[in-house]
Amino acid sequence: MQLHGASNQEGRFSMIVTRRTALAAGLAVPAIAQAQNDPIRIGEINSYTAQPAFLVPYRNAWTLAVDTINAQGGINGRPLATIFRDDAGKPEDAVRHAGELINNERVALISGAFLSNIGLALGDFANQNKKLFVASEALTDALVWSRGNRYTFRLRCSTYMQAAMLVEEAAKLPAKRWAVVAPNYEYGQSAVRWFKEMLTRAKPDVQFVAEQFPALGRIDAGATVQALAAANPEAIFNVTFGADLTNFVRQGNTRGLFERRAVVSMLTGEPEYLEPLGDEAPEGWIVTGYPVEQINNPTHNAFRDAYRAKYRELPKLGSVVAYDTVLAIAAMLRKVPSLETEAMVEAMRGLKFNGVFGQGESEFRAADHQSTMGAYVGRTVVRGGKGTMADWRFADGRAYLPSEDAARAMRPAG
Repeated sequence: MQLHGASNQEGRFSMIVTRRTALAAGLAVPAIAQAQNDPIRIGEINSYTAQPAFLVPYRNAWTLAVDTINAQGGINGRPLATIFRDDAGKPEDAVRHAGELINNERVALISGAFLSNIGLALGDFANQNKKLFVASEALTDALVWSRGNRYTFRLRCSTYMQAAMLVEEAAKLPAKRWAVVAPNYEYGQSAVRWFKEMLTRAKPDVQFVAEQFPALGRIDAGATVQALAAANPEAIFNVTFGADLTNFVRQGNTRGLFERRAVVSMLTGEPEYLEPLGDEAPEGWIVTGYPVEQINNPTHNAFRDAYRAKYRELPKLGSVVAYDTVLAIAAMLRKVPSLETEAMVEAMRGLKFNGVFGQGESEFRAADHQSTMGAYVGRTVVRGGKGTMADWRFADGRAYLPSEDAARAMRPAG
């Protein structure tokens, strides 16, 4: 068992009234404050070995957030503790871990999920077992819409939201002939579907002349680039990430795919994906991402400085997602009188919290359980031998979601 966050707590809470003395005195003590030395246990399930570029900095920031909260006294005097599980990128392993965490480890809730298919599997598990699931990253819209349920909430802005942010910029381009490339699973399919639908609505004269859906983690970049070039598009929408993105960019550079063509790319501005490219990073791509060194506000600066002091490197976007997930869970726990699931679910609906971007409150909408967390949109440039973002802006997630009534209508009845 990997347990983090519950050590060195004895003695810290000696002045807190125990349940027995409180009852003897006729005092009412909320259940969450009882057994004050017992940690509140969170089960965290993620693809740590399958997606290390995102999830190593994610776990680092999760640990930092838990340590910070516990150093401040925990939640009503109880420390947070995390039991980590690695699903290795396999939905069946994620569900097995979830069962073990709930039944054997007695966690109060589960969190995590990087890949969309794993997020959906855990969302179904949460619904069937009536346990709270706070999804940190899994981007598929189905998680909160077509397969949404009472027990599942999602922090990160979804494929719909990021596609809408990018379409806003793509619609300004003169290009009419578009090609798309995306990993062949739920996240990639969803991103392409929304991008095509929203861009066509904004510019009815656009055409999509080629589609490539390589298997996640197994892209044949040379063949993919050749097929896209053969269609002679004027612009490309790219959804690949990680090692697939690195291979795609390198083959595209070698074969001239990006010359005189606009590229709009989801996630490519995130440091975990730009940094491995070094000076081969593309220039001029329209992207969502995280200009970590350029954001300058007190909230973000404090987070960036604390992360750098602990880990001797700058945070990644995964770091932000993890830290905000812990902040949101802590904000919910401070509101509830007990760790009973239905109480936690009610506290999550409409929950507001301040994230580390420093852009004001985010909210988990009661209608669909989607957070209004935003993202940064800009263009890629190479500076000092590495890729980064320029001309960026913060896109508030609230502005890129359908109305709550529309979202509610997309969810299953009940």
